[in-house]
Amino acid sequence: MIKKVVSLLLIVLIITFGIINKDELIHIINEGGTVSIIVGMTLVAITVFFPIIPFAILAGIIGGVFGAVHGIFISLSGAMFGTMLLFFLSRYGFKDWAQKKVKQYPKLQEYESFLERNSFMTVLFVRLVPVIPSPVVNIVGGLSKVKWFIFFLASTIGKIPNITVVSLAGAKFTENKLFSFGLYGIYMVIILLINYWYIQRKMKNNQKPA
Repeated sequence: MIKKVVSLLLIVLIITFGIINKDELIHIINEGGTVSIIVGMTLVAITVFFPIIPFAILAGIIGGVFGAVHGIFISLSGAMFGTMLLFFLSRYGFKDWAQKKVKQYPKLQEYESFLERNSFMTVLFVRLVPVIPSPVVNIVGGLSKVKWFIFFLASTIGKIPNITVVSLAGAKFTENKLFSFGLYGIYMVIILLINYWYIQRKMKNNQKPA
């Protein structure tokens, strides 16, 4: 019980801090400098818990201030810090409770078993193609039996394409808005097409006779 209360309290405090100080933190990021780098990582980490700012906009701002290469590093570092923090808070506070619930439902046990056997590829896919909201992936990963290092590695690799695109679009936005919108637009079309293919394939599989 104490673990659940502490974990939930920390999550609420992190989200509340971000909501209250969002504008001030963005202002500090726009000023540039060492402090801005730390603040940028921190704000990205907070958005992992709750999207107080759309991630694409925040990563684009960071890319515009620090350039594409440094922007990718800052956004990826912040995103992975927030990702693993939420993962471990979920595992520390709620795993025992979740495992008891899973045992009550055979179908959930099947899904958990599948996730455990195919953990790297499953996490990598949902990061590359966001069919499931990122906070949900982090929480479910923490509640499951997936090893933390596999989750970390798959998440890091899976986040790189999206962060690269939005950081580059942000870095080029001032000098070439058409390029930035075009780059992000093409990326989104690719993601939507993959999502459509995935949903159609899943529907066909569900329609097959048992």
